[in-house]
Amino acid sequence: MSERQSSGAASVKDKKSSDNDNQKKVQEQDDFDIDMGAPETEKAAVAIQSQFRKFQKKKQGADDS
Repeated sequence: MSERQSSGAASVKDKKSSDNDNQKKVQEQDDFDIDMGAPETEKAAVAIQSQFRKFQKKKQGADDS
């Protein structure tokens, strides 16, 4: 049984592509600014946490059955 090996050029291209992806991720993180002290942000965080806790309880109840 013979397997094909990828050429060295393809791996170099993949490395360059992953470097570009990493740079894009860093740029995406810097594209927005959230005021962590704003009351709306705190309300949103509490709502998200509440829903996640409900999800965890529901999931835990399903695992116990």
